[in-house]
Amino acid sequence: MKASSNRENSGSLKFAAMAASAGAKSTDPYRSANFESVGDGQDGVDVNSRPELPPGYVPSEREMFMNPMQQEYFRQKLLRWRAELQRESTETLQHLKEDTLSQPDLTDRASLETDRSLELRTRDRERKLIAKIDAALERIEDGSYGYCEETSEPIGLRRLEARPIATLSLEAQERHERMERTHRDD
Repeated sequence: MKASSNRENSGSLKFAAMAASAGAKSTDPYRSANFESVGDGQDGVDVNSRPELPPGYVPSEREMFMNPMQQEYFRQKLLRWRAELQRESTETLQHLKEDTLSQPDLTDRASLETDRSLELRTRDRERKLIAKIDAALERIEDGSYGYCEETSEPIGLRRLEARPIATLSLEAQERHERMERTHRDD
């Protein structure tokens, strides 16, 4: 019996939207509720849709800050960066497995150990960076991405473009660094 009115469908869509915003999670851990269409798929509405970025899209100051297109742009940028870091990490592991420390010459062995140590330190920094990327993706999902953690003011597109994992506005970051220098000098 498919005799439901548009008003009833509208009510069920509103209920679904409220349920989604109340904590219903999708299977994609980096999916933002702001990008999801609400519906069951039966009426032609795709529940898993995201805004499609036009080729060459770059966020602009003329747009509303952190609109769905900008969120999708930064989500894709963060995911590409994360995939690149993971690929490099896999290559490093392969490289470390291939090299052996059975160099007969002590100088060659010391050089190899120094190279390994440097690679492992770099991978550790990249592991921490991946954690920050994951946190930024979660902020996109919960709608707080692009806003300063201290002041709740917009971080700014130019800063996010340069450092997509930024959590502080430029002013708040400078204040934070001044405080660090002051406390470090004590």
